[in-house]
Amino acid sequence: MSKRASKGGKPEIDRQKDYYKLNTKAVDDLVTANEANSPKVSEEELRAYRSHGKVKIADWVKALFIKAWFAGAVCFFFMWGLGNYYADQLDMLFVTGTALGIVTDLLTNNVLRFISKTQGANDRWMMFPKKGFISFPLNILYGYVILILVALLYNVINLTIIHFTGAADTVPLGVEPILFGIFCMGFDVLLIQIKLFFKGLFRGRAK
Repeated sequence: MSKRASKGGKPEIDRQKDYYKLNTKAVDDLVTANEANSPKVSEEELRAYRSHGKVKIADWVKALFIKAWFAGAVCFFFMWGLGNYYADQLDMLFVTGTALGIVTDLLTNNVLRFISKTQGANDRWMMFPKKGFISFPLNILYGYVILILVALLYNVINLTIIHFTGAADTVPLGVEPILFGIFCMGFDVLLIQIKLFFKGLFRGRAK
C-alpha cells in the first residue's frame, strides 16, 4: 500500500510544482507589466471588451459637455456664490480666472484623460495636454485669457442689444452658468484648434 502511494504521489507532487511555477510566473508578469513589454492590442479587440450601451455618445460631444459643465460650475460657485463679497469687477475676474485655470488643470483635463479610450486620445481637447508642474500655472494664465474673451463677448452682445433697443440703463444679457459655460467651451475649443493648426503648419514646413 505504501509503495502504491509513493508511486502515485510523485506525479501529483510534480503537477503541484508545475502549477506553482506557472502561477508564480503569471504574477511576476503582471507586476512587471508596462508599455514596453506588453503585447499590442488592436483597436477592434479593445472595442470588443468595452461596454456597449444602447445610446452611443460621440467622444467630441463628451469633451464639449465636460468643458462647458466645469466652466459653468466655476460661474455658479465663484461668480454667483462670491459675487456679493467682491464689489470690484476686476477682483471678481481675477478670482474667477484663477478658479477656471485650476479647475481646468485639476478636474477638466483629468476627467478627459480618464474617459479617454486610449492613452492620449483626448489630448486634442486640451491646450496643455502634458500633465506636470508647468501645466498648472499655464492653465491659470489660460483661464484668464478665456475669461477675458468671454467678458468681451458679453459686452459686445449687450452693446449690440442696447444699440437696437435703446435701453441703455439695463444689462440685457446677464452672466449665468449655462451660457457662461458654453461661451468658455467655445473659446477654449477655438484656441485649441488654432494651436493645432499652427502646430501642423510648422510640422509641415519642418518636413
